[in-house]
Amino acid sequence: MSTAHEVRASEYVDRPYERVSEILRLDAIGVFQRATASATARARALVSTMRTNLGPIELGAEVIVRITGVEEDRDAPLGPRTRLRMTWQASHRAELFPKMQATLEACSLAPNETQLDFEGTYDPPFGVLGAAIDAMIGHRIAQAAVHRFLEEIAERLRVDAAP
Repeated sequence: MSTAHEVRASEYVDRPYERVSEILRLDAIGVFQRATASATARARALVSTMRTNLGPIELGAEVIVRITGVEEDRDAPLGPRTRLRMTWQASHRAELFPKMQATLEACSLAPNETQLDFEGTYDPPFGVLGAAIDAMIGHRIAQAAVHRFLEEIAERLRVDAAP
């Protein structure tokens, strides 16, 4: 029986799809780094920091993000879309954190508006115990981290795709 859990988030970027798509296709890892890393962490290749707040506590883990595929569908029924398939895992003590497989999709909504959709699945660590912890609080932490991650990406794209 699979213990995989889904997380989803959506954001909007008030920039043209063509520009957003180009930036993601050419430099997705750079966008992720610039969006989520502190100044010193940015200097480390392919490492981002996933963070979320849980009440007064901020949780975080440096993660290694890998782009495993890029697809562009210019003839999609609802308009062009770009999909980035990715994986990530904690860069230190990976066995303590979930590993994620996800897709980030950018699609055109209007001439100057792009929608970003994130869909991912993860398996909690520690088997049955991890699944129980995930059911109590872990899934909310994962969902909040993904939402924050996508917000930061959208904000970075607004800067990077500015005229």
